[in-house]
Amino acid sequence: MKVKIGLVWRIIIAIALAVLFGTFLPSLHEGFAEGFVRFFATFNLLFGSFLDFVVPLIIIAFITPGIANLGKGAGKLLGLSTVTAYISTIIAGLLAYVVASNLLPNFIGGIEGESILSAGRDPLDSFLDIEIAPIMGVMSALLLAFILGIGMASINSKAMLAVFNEFNALIEKVITYAIIPLLPFHIFGIFLNMTFAGKTGKILAVFAGVFVMIIVLHFVMLTVQYTVAGSLNKKNPFSLLKTMMPAYMTAVGTQSSAATIPVTLRQAKQTGASDRVVNFTVPLFATIHLSGSMITLVSCSIGVLLMTGMPIEFASYAKFIFVLGIAMIAAPGVPGGAVMAAVGFLTSMLGFDESMIALMIALYLAQDSFGTATNVTGDGALALIVDRFSKNTSAS
Repeated sequence: MKVKIGLVWRIIIAIALAVLFGTFLPSLHEGFAEGFVRFFATFNLLFGSFLDFVVPLIIIAFITPGIANLGKGAGKLLGLSTVTAYISTIIAGLLAYVVASNLLPNFIGGIEGESILSAGRDPLDSFLDIEIAPIMGVMSALLLAFILGIGMASINSKAMLAVFNEFNALIEKVITYAIIPLLPFHIFGIFLNMTFAGKTGKILAVFAGVFVMIIVLHFVMLTVQYTVAGSLNKKNPFSLLKTMMPAYMTAVGTQSSAATIPVTLRQAKQTGASDRVVNFTVPLFATIHLSGSMITLVSCSIGVLLMTGMPIEFASYAKFIFVLGIAMIAAPGVPGGAVMAAVGFLTSMLGFDESMIALMIALYLAQDSFGTATNVTGDGALALIVDRFSKNTSAS
């Protein structure tokens, strides 16, 4: 019987092996030890360059048909649903920024200009120095995706949409069969180099602290969403949240908003929202409402910035949050899809380098299922909110 190991466990195993190898390698022959570490440093350089090249393609492939398909929606209900999902995602990002930027510095001990990675020696360089330049920047890709998506929706271009749907499927294959399988090796190489240089102990402690904070923030955000939905519909928010728990648990297991749609639909209807609104909004929210993922991305990125001693500026984060809320539309439907969509913006807006991206991916994937569960559970609250306002609009 073939045993399938999930991505999260592969990441955990990769980190554990990297710490083990990195701890004992210095006791071996110096030339062999350094050669082993530099081999993986070379792999990381090549994989990182490949990832940089693919990121603009991911943005175009997933956002373009996502926007084009949104244009086919049911008028006012589409607009109301989209605005509600975007506001919820942005509020989640701002909540995460306020909490993480005030709480994590005390836990991590990060002070601007200092880095917990500065202890020990410098990481080893790769054997090669190769750069694969992306075909365009991430902001150019985002703008192009919007122009193409809105244009296809406005002229109802079925031919172009078919092409971009196939391009979407092609890039998803690249993510599923190339990027995702190689990620554990990439993270192994990063942690191997850092452990060999004596920098891993504090990083793992930070991982644990950030993980706990994110889970708490997820439930705070769900409480806010259901308090608003309950107030508008004169229902007990905690009873509503309890009704949606089967969707939460299903998403924890599947790590996929799309795979959880049948359960989310069933539970959302039990909250009292109308079938018409639930049937329209839940599949839509599965691709455009990512409050849990936003909390994770913002919190993890602040943790990584603090670990590397870089400043945390609200102006940069506000721009990052508002752009990311749009860029995650129709994020790749694979584990870690949201962080794949965010990689380019982490680099261009927050100044992340290759090692920081690897830390970010490891942190994100460690709790990706909980972020997805928060996304789909919040969809039930948003369906109630949209149902309430759509009734008011119809009445007027």
